[in-house]
Amino acid sequence: MAGLKRLPNLKALQAFRYAGELQSFKAAADRLHVTQAAISQQIRTLEEQLGIKLFKRLTREVVLSSEGSQLLPFVSKAFATLEQGIAVLNDDPAPNRLNIATLPSFASRWLVPRLGRFREQAPDLVVSLSPSLELSSFEASDLDVAIRFGRGHYPGLTAIKLFDDYLIPLCHPSLVVQGKPVKRQLARLPLLSDDSPDMQSIWETFQQRSEIQFDNSSARLQVNDATLLIEAALAGQGLTLMRFSLAYELLARGLLICPLPVCLKSPFDYYLVAPERYFKRPKVSQLAQWLDMEFAETRGAWTKFKAEL
Repeated sequence: MAGLKRLPNLKALQAFRYAGELQSFKAAADRLHVTQAAISQQIRTLEEQLGIKLFKRLTREVVLSSEGSQLLPFVSKAFATLEQGIAVLNDDPAPNRLNIATLPSFASRWLVPRLGRFREQAPDLVVSLSPSLELSSFEASDLDVAIRFGRGHYPGLTAIKLFDDYLIPLCHPSLVVQGKPVKRQLARLPLLSDDSPDMQSIWETFQQRSEIQFDNSSARLQVNDATLLIEAALAGQGLTLMRFSLAYELLARGLLICPLPVCLKSPFDYYLVAPERYFKRPKVSQLAQWLDMEFAETRGAWTKFKAEL
């Protein structure tokens, strides 16, 4: 080693790193997507360059030699530092932290109950969730990605559609007496509605589609967050139009019912939104893949519900 004038080949050092950390040439080959023979050759070349044996080759396993055990921490640390440096160049100053912004209703009713499964896939990733009704800005912030409910038009950002949502009528089971005309009962119920302008037109469309003439003197509750509407519906306070994505599990448990076979396409859908370059970050890419998998279950639930409707 005294005559070594330059560092060994990086591929050889990387092969040694994984073989040493995993205590297996085969496992190292799987990690680097090469053959076991390639790993063995890389390490043999490294040993020849260094003039030392890094592993003891036993019958069915390999074990680090004393020299290999001394070298491994330095090689592992060097590669970790190099990976961190590349992450910085890729515009990700915090590769082990994922900051997500989304609506409070989506966070509490859909995302948080499932988030444990994502954290199992990425145990080293710290997930920070920021529920807000306001659109969070990516400029001068540490935000990595946002899950927005809108039309998909976000200037300067890339938007990936996650789910086409639908609105369905919901109420507490106690508000509808079986055997009596349903529409007449619903017409007398207080209306629980979102106060956004888009939802006003949706209620008009629902009234036409359902052929219900709601009593204009009925009490109304207007809020700007779907979670509050769901809580009011669960408390038996009236009839609401709710996103299927937020309510289908409550329907499955019998806590709410859909009293009429009417559904309306939501004017908004769910999108995963970020600057285009952010989607190259491994943590954002991993989240996107996981969300697609989770929404597949929601899409399946919608297909089944619509068929039964």
